[in-house]
Amino acid sequence: MNLKKYHVDAFTNKLFGGNPACVIPLEEWLSDDLLLNITKENNLAETAFFVPEADRFHIRWFTPELEMDLCGHATLATAHVIKKHLNYPEDKIRFTSASGDLEVVFDGDRYVLDFPSRMPVPTSLPSIIEDSLNIKPLEVFQARDYVLLYENEDDILALEPDENKLKGIDLGHGGIVCTALGREADFVSRFFTPGASIFEDPVTGSAHCSLIPFWSEKLGKKEMLAFQLSDRKGELFCTSSDDRVKIAGHAVSYSVGEIYLD
Repeated sequence: MNLKKYHVDAFTNKLFGGNPACVIPLEEWLSDDLLLNITKENNLAETAFFVPEADRFHIRWFTPELEMDLCGHATLATAHVIKKHLNYPEDKIRFTSASGDLEVVFDGDRYVLDFPSRMPVPTSLPSIIEDSLNIKPLEVFQARDYVLLYENEDDILALEPDENKLKGIDLGHGGIVCTALGREADFVSRFFTPGASIFEDPVTGSAHCSLIPFWSEKLGKKEMLAFQLSDRKGELFCTSSDDRVKIAGHAVSYSVGEIYLD
């Protein structure tokens, strides 16, 4: 059995930017162990698999360590593959997922993700996280991820969390998102995942499920521009709407290959 594999850079309009993901179309689900082994072999932060279901697609996301409940950049990459490589004729793609029904709408050369809103609430920071940070946050919040608010963009750029000190913490599907007001964007962020093979995620769509309502309330704005300040950088066009958020971005195909499972 052979499978097609698409390598896509998401939340960028430039090759080698944004967040890379592998996308693998399936006719039916393979075993979870096989899906995880394929993801490990791909060695990217996320691999998305999807199966057609009537008028929609069932999507699942895997890191090299585990199955995720939600992944923004791999969903965007999947929509790009379905539209550009598989010539999907409609203007909207519907997904079923572990996080419920999701939609991606095509808006010119952008893909607009319709995701659940996850407003973070004030909390305290575990000492293991606090001890790992070279700059302490002003405030701490949590939804799926810990959301650490900083004074300015310079603080976000200067962050150097100690990965070794974080190895003992288990955040499940979550991570640590550090955020502040931006200079050229409404807000900026960086995202860290303790224990993952890739410690700093280049661009994290799912983290913006919390960042968008958080900054919308602070700024009194529904529409915002966000930058994720990893080395690869990401650009996200954000809209807050009641219990949903819309996260728009671009995608670029890097390669198309074949997986041999004989």
